[in-house]
Amino acid sequence: MAATRFEGIIPPVSTIFTEAGAFDPKGQALVIEKLVTAGVDGLFICGTGGEFSQMTTAERKTVAEFAVKQAAGRAKVLIGVGSNNPREAIELAVHAEAIGADGIVVVNPSYWKVTEPRLLKYFTDIAGATKLPVLLYNIPFLTGQDLTPAFVKSVVEMASNVVGIKETVDSIGHIREMINVVGAVRPDFQVLAGYDDHLLTTLMLGGAGAISASGNFAPELSIGIYKAFRAGDFAKAVELHSRLIRLPSMYGLDTPFVNVVKEAMRLTGLDISTYCLPPAGPLAADKLARLADLLKQAGLVK
Repeated sequence: MAATRFEGIIPPVSTIFTEAGAFDPKGQALVIEKLVTAGVDGLFICGTGGEFSQMTTAERKTVAEFAVKQAAGRAKVLIGVGSNNPREAIELAVHAEAIGADGIVVVNPSYWKVTEPRLLKYFTDIAGATKLPVLLYNIPFLTGQDLTPAFVKSVVEMASNVVGIKETVDSIGHIREMINVVGAVRPDFQVLAGYDDHLLTTLMLGGAGAISASGNFAPELSIGIYKAFRAGDFAKAVELHSRLIRLPSMYGLDTPFVNVVKEAMRLTGLDISTYCLPPAGPLAADKLARLADLLKQAGLVK
C-alpha cells in the first residue's frame, strides 16, 4: 500500500483565542475557511504557530476536534502531538486518530536534550501508538537538538508510518541531505520546508512542498509557487518567490512571533482576534507599522 502523501502547501494554522484567552471557534472557522478556499493542500493544527506549547492537553484536543470537523475532508488535517512528556504525546496521537485526523506531526522534546537512542524510542513509541501517518518536525532553534538525516533514516527504518519531515532549518544543504539520505531507503519520504524562502529550492531538490507561516496570510504566494513549479512555469515561480522572500524578516519583529503572524492575517483582511497566549503578547505599535510596510512591499496590502 502506498504511503499517504503530504505535499504542496500546508499552513501551520494559527489558533484563534478570544481576548479572555479562550478558544474562539468563530475566529478559527474564519481562518480555516479562508485557507480551504485559497486551495491549501492541508492544515497543520497545534504546531509552533498554533501555540501548542502554551496550551493544556484538553485545549489541544478541543482545537484538533474543531479543525477536523470544520475542514470536513476538504483538506488534509495534521495534528501536532509533540510534547516534553511522551505520555501526553501518545495520548494526543491516539486522540488524533480517534477524531479522524489524516496524520500527526511530532517534534522532539525541548527541555531535556536526550541521547539518540532515547530520542529514537520517543519517536517510534509515538508512531507505534497510532496507525496514522507521521511527519517528524525538525526545528533545532527551538528544541536545541537537530534531527540529522542519518538519525531520521534510523527512525523510518524502524517505523513504517513515518512518512516525512518538516525541516525548519536555515541550511539548504541539510534539506538536500535529508532528501538524499532518507530517500535512499524510503523513496516516497516527503521533505517539506519550514521556512517560506526555502520552498522553491526545496522543490528543486525533490522536496514535497512547505509547511510555513506565510500560508496563514499569503497562501496565494506559496500555492502559486508550488503550482507554477509543478506546471514547469519557472518564470512565474521565480516571480512569486521574489515577493515571498520579502516576508521572513517579519518573524524577527518579536519573540514568540505568533503575534506577528496573527497581525499579518488581520492586516490582509481576516477579522480575527490577535490575542496570543502568554508568554506571547501584543505586538508593539512601531513593530506593527513595520509589519504593515513589509506586507506592502510584498504586494499583500495596499
